[in-house]
Amino acid sequence: MVIGVIGGSGLYQIEGFTDVREESVDTPFGEPSDAFMVGRIAEREVAFLPRHGRGHSLTPSEIPFRANLWAMKALGVTRILSLSAVGSLREAIVPGHFVMVDQFIDRTRGRKSTFFEDGIVAHVVFGDPVCGDLRTTLLESAGACGITSHDGGTYVCMEGPAFSTRAESELYRSWGADVIGMTNLQEAKLAREAEICYATVAMSTDYDCWHEGHDDVTVDQVIETLNANADQAKALVVDAVGRMSLEPACSCGTSLQSAILTPRDSLPTAACERLAPILGRVLGT
Repeated sequence: MVIGVIGGSGLYQIEGFTDVREESVDTPFGEPSDAFMVGRIAEREVAFLPRHGRGHSLTPSEIPFRANLWAMKALGVTRILSLSAVGSLREAIVPGHFVMVDQFIDRTRGRKSTFFEDGIVAHVVFGDPVCGDLRTTLLESAGACGITSHDGGTYVCMEGPAFSTRAESELYRSWGADVIGMTNLQEAKLAREAEICYATVAMSTDYDCWHEGHDDVTVDQVIETLNANADQAKALVVDAVGRMSLEPACSCGTSLQSAILTPRDSLPTAACERLAPILGRVLGT
């Protein structure tokens, strides 16, 4: 089992992350956000990727989501922990709290969110977009590490890079959403298509702009809270990696089993070759 971690480059500096090597992956969807740092935690192989690149040079809309997830699959990743800064849309989700989200609302525009095109059509089940088995593990790890976390929540994925207007923030609150971010929806969709377990650790950094008792969110505020939470995030990753089941009790690993609509004898050879790491189990190649 290879465990993927998507987050900031600061996660590389984890005590106990050993045998570290840098690994670049060429993909048919272009270059991933950065080279992977691959090593071992708790005797398990872990592949780290900074979604915005080292130095945070990619905007949310510039992130090569398909390349990132294709590369994860090619490296043998079967489970992904995604750590992400978010704004809180609820009084009870205080900046500094972690939320183990279980739902998403997509407010992005024009981003590539599927591997399936150019002659292959597939519709994966996405009613429950987060792996329940992996999310439970993260909740257990948060408790073990003394981290204040929330069990479940809806993540609004907006386009960015500007933060929300006040009207938008209030609209999302009226929908029952709990946190807002700019990155995780595409990761979740592509992970499901790649038959990889996926879960988001949403780290609240601010109250967006809806809270009258707090200033509107700024980059400085986000960075300050992330830096304060860095040790907790690292501790969570180490604990979660160590307690993950080698045989997950979920169906993420077979999500393509009945999802491909195009007849097998009509699948274009070029498209199958491009998606070889993703289609290999289903096609027996």
